[in-house]
Amino acid sequence: MPSIFRDRLLDTRVAFVTGGSSGIGLRMAERFARHGARVVLAGRNGEKLAAAARSIREQGGDAGTAPLDVRNFEALESAFRGVRERLGEIDILVCAAAGNFPAAVDQMSANGFKAVIDIDLLGTFNTCRAAYAHLRKPGASILTISANHATMPIALQAHVCAAKAGVEILTRTIALEWGPAGIRANCITPGPTADTEGMRRLAPTEAAVRQVEANVPLRRLGTRDELADLALFLCSDAASYITGAVFVCDGGSSLRRTELLASLALPRA
Repeated sequence: MPSIFRDRLLDTRVAFVTGGSSGIGLRMAERFARHGARVVLAGRNGEKLAAAARSIREQGGDAGTAPLDVRNFEALESAFRGVRERLGEIDILVCAAAGNFPAAVDQMSANGFKAVIDIDLLGTFNTCRAAYAHLRKPGASILTISANHATMPIALQAHVCAAKAGVEILTRTIALEWGPAGIRANCITPGPTADTEGMRRLAPTEAAVRQVEANVPLRRLGTRDELADLALFLCSDAASYITGAVFVCDGGSSLRRTELLASLALPRA
């Protein structure tokens, strides 16, 4: 099979991507591999990870796997030691693992709230903290994934709003503290994005998707490719003087400050 991996913006670099078996994380890993990076996909589902890595290799890329849960700090430490031994220092770290489900605050369990905080926020901290000793310094790039939830309240999403707000300020703090070591840290805020688990859960019907699109100034959902292109820029030398920034890629959704998920009715008083 002819290879599609011809451009080499990330040639020889090592990229570790959590949430790398599907969705936004996988598409970013695929884009990195296309540009010459050796990627390691991390996530909880070993079978999905293996299939994703195999697909990248079949297209000429270099991909391995690290089955783990980002809530487990020791598992991350072990994974990073293994990557260091096999591939050397890590150049690119992407924290894309996330959890979500719709629930009103008065109907959400404490465990449900904690689960999303633990995956999104604690998982991002765990990943960055465990990776620090194995990052190539200077020149390393950390990329975290937020959402519009971080700055605008969205009904039935209090847990995600809280988690993503934490992810954004954590990223900026890391950029401040680790900048003297040469490590950059930036954040991408996607809007409603097609072909993702989040959209399938929060807008599960065609009618719901149309309602979401109606609240986006560009009148369409974003794509995983558009987010992957932004990630490629931020993790390449083209962005070598950018750190501590939050890049919104949402078709203007956050400009409306309206309820994006109009299909989810608020509980009546």
